[in-house]
Amino acid sequence: MKVYYIFKMKEEFVDLYKESPSILFHILKSIYYLDREEVDYGYHLFRQLIHPLDKNTLDRRLFIKLHQEVPYSKRKEVHYINNFYRNEISRLTINHFYCRLEVEQNFSSFFPILKEELGNLFICAFQKTDFFFLNDYLTPEEVMKMP
Repeated sequence: MKVYYIFKMKEEFVDLYKESPSILFHILKSIYYLDREEVDYGYHLFRQLIHPLDKNTLDRRLFIKLHQEVPYSKRKEVHYINNFYRNEISRLTINHFYCRLEVEQNFSSFFPILKEELGNLFICAFQKTDFFFLNDYLTPEEVMKMP
């Protein structure tokens, strides 16, 4: 299982790190692994980089958009996509500063949905050292259309 953390970055940091996302990844990773004594410092640094999310509004918009689709369900705070045809199991939890996405495969149907709903998203899998800007992400369907 891969766990992605999804952050809505401030525009100036997207512009600054667009060509070198590994630097941004290492900054966020160092905040992620801070000791308890340094949490205050990490919180202030984190707030400088990240736009807070309107958790309730985003939660509601995703539910309204997806609730009639067969592979989608929601239990408590977690949005699920369980699509047997695409061999996909994805779980999305929305927090006030980030979203947490657990996937069993290398893609998620939540990526294009979040790409449409929010802008300037930076995706990190800290334990797998995987990171990318969501605007640069291609869905499997987009890859198939490429010449």
